[in-house]
Amino acid sequence: MKYINVIIDHNSRHTDTYYTYAAPEDVTVGDVVEVPFNRGNKLKTAYVFAETAAVSLHCAPSRIKEISAKNPDVSLNREMIETCIWMKQRYGIKYLDAIRCFVPSGKPAKAGKEKEPYKDAEGERQDIQQLTEEQAAAVSMICSAVCRNQQENFLIHGVTGSGKTEIYMQVIAKVLAQGKTAIMLVPEIALTKQIIDRFIARFGKETIAVLHSKLSKRERFDEWMRIRNGKAQIVIGARLGVFAPLTNIGVIIMDEEHEATYKSDMTPKYDTVDIALKRLMHYQGVLVLGSATPSVVSYQRAKEGIYHLIRLTQRYNSSPLPAIELVDMREELKEGNRTVFSERLYKEMVHTLEKGQQIILFLNRRGYSTFISCRECGEVMECPTCGISLTYHKKENAGVCHYCGRRFRIPESCPKCGSRYIKFFGSGTEKVEEFTRELFPMHTIGRLDLDTAKNGREINRIIGQFSKGKTQILIGTQLVAKGLDFKNVGLVGVVAADVSLHIPDYRSTERTFQLVTQVAGRAGRGSERGLVIVQSYTPDNFALTTAANHDYESFFQMEITVRNMMDYPPFSDLILVEFTDEKEETAMAAAEDCRAYLIRCAIEEDSNIFAPKPSYHFKGKDSFRCFILIKCPKGFRNKYVYCISRFSEHLRNHKKDCVVTIDVNPYSTI
Repeated sequence: MKYINVIIDHNSRHTDTYYTYAAPEDVTVGDVVEVPFNRGNKLKTAYVFAETAAVSLHCAPSRIKEISAKNPDVSLNREMIETCIWMKQRYGIKYLDAIRCFVPSGKPAKAGKEKEPYKDAEGERQDIQQLTEEQAAAVSMICSAVCRNQQENFLIHGVTGSGKTEIYMQVIAKVLAQGKTAIMLVPEIALTKQIIDRFIARFGKETIAVLHSKLSKRERFDEWMRIRNGKAQIVIGARLGVFAPLTNIGVIIMDEEHEATYKSDMTPKYDTVDIALKRLMHYQGVLVLGSATPSVVSYQRAKEGIYHLIRLTQRYNSSPLPAIELVDMREELKEGNRTVFSERLYKEMVHTLEKGQQIILFLNRRGYSTFISCRECGEVMECPTCGISLTYHKKENAGVCHYCGRRFRIPESCPKCGSRYIKFFGSGTEKVEEFTRELFPMHTIGRLDLDTAKNGREINRIIGQFSKGKTQILIGTQLVAKGLDFKNVGLVGVVAADVSLHIPDYRSTERTFQLVTQVAGRAGRGSERGLVIVQSYTPDNFALTTAANHDYESFFQMEITVRNMMDYPPFSDLILVEFTDEKEETAMAAAEDCRAYLIRCAIEEDSNIFAPKPSYHFKGKDSFRCFILIKCPKGFRNKYVYCISRFSEHLRNHKKDCVVTIDVNPYSTI
């Protein structure tokens, strides 16, 4: 008999600590066990985090309870447990928050009853005759690190269509030959189908498993078991895939590494690249990041030598990059054109369809109209829970909150002044779809956004119809801008480039450059050069002019200068600390106390700890949230997280129910 420290599967913050039990000798770190808990000795699931000596116990061994059973099917390994401990320290979360990233809910299926997503996938074989010189050099450099069993990091800056996916597959083939495993991540679930088809054709279906949040609980658990039992050596997925229960990981690849979807916006608020690096350090594996528009932070890391920079400057088939034209919508207004399409875009759409080519129209705003307002008094309909304007969805004839999802009936008269002049303003993808159908009634039109792509089956159906040429015009949000490869797209239209340019976020110019460049990359992947038309009311903005010239380096130099001057990441870290409670005064008091405590700690005098503010976009029911924002110099974030965690423990010890959440370098602070 020996003694173990476990974490109890219990949601309360008050039980987020080690509990000691006696266990048989065959129980080890990572095992999942059943233990009697609390005075009633109710059986609880627990996770073994450490072994402990009897001499370290604070009570007599006779008072130590024994575990009741060991789960023979589900277990973690030591590396996963180490990563959970690291996540708690880095993000200020509970142990259980980290554990649940690794362990799926459910039980093993009966033999022969396992669910297999994509079991009908046949694979999409690509005819790759020979690697380009740039591709071959990239594969050689990365595979050398794999063979050296050395943890190294690579950033592939490759133009759209330069063949990054082929590099990924060649590297994975080398990793498998070394007897190791691989994780292939994409930023959107919509992209997994295309990647899976290509990987099945290259590596076979039996070696591949899939992990993402759109799988059913049964599918996710069965895929998890296949991975944990060693039946699958390659895991494909969105950010959830970084927690795949693999051992001996040789490479983790993050395609389109710049995407904000790699940053979790729910607890735990982790950054996928952080988790990948932590796991690879244990296995001495290789990290590969790829993008046509690397994030400013990643590119700066490459400049500093933290990442090895690999450049791919030519498309694989030597086809030229698409021509990008900027259209000034102010001039369209002067000419009396108040529709969503400029005259130039409309003419090119007609011309493209006549040639038998396809069109993608991009607008990063779903719904029919962006807000509902009274023309008499100016009152704007807002969600009473979230405090943000409702988006009009014509199909449902309802105002929808895009934060909490609630739907509201459109009033016949203004609830404030009684006027019947209720009007809809702005344009979303639903309105663009309706207008396009009016202009081109003889053509098949599809829409890909969160309203139409409600599950993986619908996503695959919409993309599949466009890929097979059954849909001539595809209208969508950022789902159509990421990594999709269609050979017959001759024209891409960016309907309103200003949508992302004027959001209250220091990343707005970076986000705009990335979106325009990425969606432009969907054009001209066949034999003919593609055309991209970007409509904007501020076409002289440097994010748009550099994107039009395919000039990432100039954009980066301008943006990094602004970041340095304003002391934004990568030259500092932003830490968002949120306080949630049923009462507004309790949450605000906790925020004030935390700010005062951090100031007393005097961690770094050059830090800025801003005063508490309410979170107007918080979507909680019957509760209130406020936040403080900390801008601290590089190298001090861990000290701040530690102090904030200590303050959270202080609240817990004094029976305060205010929940404290930490978000390091959030993608939104509004």
